[in-house]
Order: sequence, then C-alpha cells, then structure tokens
Amino acid sequence: MAALPKKEHTAPEWRAAMEALLLVVEFAGPTMFARIGIMRALNRGKPPPDSGPRRKKTKAYRVIR
Repeated sequence: MAALPKKEHTAPEWRAAMEALLLVVEFAGPTMFARIGIMRALNRGKPPPDSGPRRKKTKAYRVIR
C-alpha cells in the first residue's frame, strides 16, 4: 500500500483498508474486516458483478391423465 500513487493512497477505500489492518495488528481485531477492506480497495472503480438470476430454471412438467 505504501507504493501506491498519492491519488490512490488517499482514496477512502484504501484509507479504510489501512485502518482495518492497523486494528488487526495493534489490537488483535477481526481479520475479516481487514480482508473485506482490502478486497473493496482492490476492486475500487470496477462495476459490481452481474446480479442476474442464480437459480437454474425449473423444468416444466405436464400432468397426463
């Protein structure tokens, strides 16, 4: 993170990620928050994944009498 350009270094996502990492290191905070912060900072500016249907379409059955 220290090697980032100044513009990216001051972005809110990177600041939050750095604060979460400091909490983990200094106070043995939850590591999941640091991971989430880093992932959000890395994916900054990218569109969210497609939120299309995740279920398989059901098969249509006919009742034959």
